[in-house]
Amino acid sequence: MLVLVAPGQGAQAPGFLTPWLELPGAADRVAAWSDAIGLDLVHYGTQADADAIRDTAVAQPLLVAAGILSAAALGDIAPDAVAGHSVGEITAAAFAGVLNDTAALTLVRKRGLAMAEAAAVTETGMSALLGGDPEVSVAHLEKLGLTPANVNGAGQIVAAGTMAQLAALAEDKPEGVRKVVPLKVAGAFHTHHMAPAVEKLAEAAKALSPSDPKVAYVSNKDGRSVTSGAEVVERLVGQVANPVRWDLCMETFKELGVTALIEVCPGGTLTGLAKRALPGVRTLALKTPDDLGAARDLVAEHANA
Repeated sequence: MLVLVAPGQGAQAPGFLTPWLELPGAADRVAAWSDAIGLDLVHYGTQADADAIRDTAVAQPLLVAAGILSAAALGDIAPDAVAGHSVGEITAAAFAGVLNDTAALTLVRKRGLAMAEAAAVTETGMSALLGGDPEVSVAHLEKLGLTPANVNGAGQIVAAGTMAQLAALAEDKPEGVRKVVPLKVAGAFHTHHMAPAVEKLAEAAKALSPSDPKVAYVSNKDGRSVTSGAEVVERLVGQVANPVRWDLCMETFKELGVTALIEVCPGGTLTGLAKRALPGVRTLALKTPDDLGAARDLVAEHANA
């Protein structure tokens, strides 16, 4: 049983889209998406520097475009389940047929702009806590006024809040935490700081005509498989200001009997978590088109098995 997953913001790196645009038809496809959403995805995916693609309004559509493009390069595959981390949930909605590619990219463009605007109100950010006991860490974060915005499983929690609060965390780590790592994001996503973005995204969602998922769609909100397209969109809207429970998504993967996990471009983060939390599950991260052959073999062996 195969699950296809999509990473969230922070996974991007300068030039990561370059080799994918060499695939037949890929450059034209991305250029068309760029025209549709008013953002030069080709430039940002190939030539822009780290600071430019750290911008929330750029990073989010870039990640969704890369995810859709790399999944399409696998061919006409039918995973048994799909999921995405944070903005990757929009990519997963495209995989599941809830939104078509252009609708997904239009929505994520509006999401990125709204979240960037909300993030500009107060200087905020996010940091990953590596190691430690989740209950101890969450209590410590709350004491510092921080939000456990991503509960990722495998001993990783991401804290979000003001830069002053994150600085205090770096100086005063929870017991058992090995390291606090600042993330390449430009705001305290999945917290109350994003409330203005929720309102704007709810308005944007009114223009969508979602279809029900064709495969199991596992939601960040609670790890539950969602069967209604309308509910998927409703959750995508609320998710902007709600914590990401990737730990519960991985618990659902276990319950579904998942035997293999492929993470679309720019893969690496979610496969790393799966290796620690899902022993025995085969994992593969799509980083460049060189990974496609091994990924297709994994699809043939595990999809619908």
